[in-house]
Amino acid sequence: MMPPLPKPLLCLLVTPVPPPPRLRFRRLTATAASDNAAAASGTTARERRLAKVREDRRRRQHEQDHTYPGWARVLENACKDDDELRAILGDSIGNPELMKQRIQERVRKKGRMQFNKSKTGSIVAFKVSFRDFNPLNSFIWFELFGEPTDRDVDLLGGVIQAWYVMGRLGAYNSSNLQLANSMLDYDPSYDSDQASGVMPSSFHDIGDVEFQDNWGRVWVDLGTSDYLGLDVLLNCLTQLSSEHLGIKQVVFGGKKMGDWEEGMTNSDYGYKHFKI
Repeated sequence: MMPPLPKPLLCLLVTPVPPPPRLRFRRLTATAASDNAAAASGTTARERRLAKVREDRRRRQHEQDHTYPGWARVLENACKDDDELRAILGDSIGNPELMKQRIQERVRKKGRMQFNKSKTGSIVAFKVSFRDFNPLNSFIWFELFGEPTDRDVDLLGGVIQAWYVMGRLGAYNSSNLQLANSMLDYDPSYDSDQASGVMPSSFHDIGDVEFQDNWGRVWVDLGTSDYLGLDVLLNCLTQLSSEHLGIKQVVFGGKKMGDWEEGMTNSDYGYKHFKI
């Protein structure tokens, strides 16, 4: 028979031993890791958002550069120096399919034969402005879309010459406009005695039409002609610009326009003129 166990040892056998403590591991997510890394780098949340926006923009630009048609990029670059082409494309720039539709529509309207002509008018209406215009002593300026050819000089010069001849013969007299407001659905009447009794008006003088690069000018003295003559001139230039010679703007008055150089009459430097 075994001897009885001592009390301390008996207590150890009777008292249950607690299980060992479980180890807890902290799992870091990718977001938390990136936040910790960003915090460690010293960047703020706003700076990180801006960096993401820049990266997205670079990615989109890269995709556009590698998928945007080359012909569309050529047209966009050409629009920077061509007002007429920019007017044709309008808000289609950046959309290749819409750009193609605008060009095709332009070709259909103009006609392939006319579209392929070496010279044509402009679909863009020219601007008109006045700068201290004195009807008795002023220049009228014409800005073209490019340097005029000899044919262009003759066209514009011929229009100015015809305009002057009509004014010299008293055509621009608003005091005698008997038929201007008449209805043409019946035979109107004309009072010759009334016409002969009106105070005559006459275009006094005009200079030659001069050109330097893409600018032209003519000096005028309208004399007793009315401003009706200016309306007639602008009507003629509107048709000329639309069908034959593109005009960018017309300026009544002003001492100097563009790079005009007084006294420069050398044809080697782009000077041309039409003798009135």
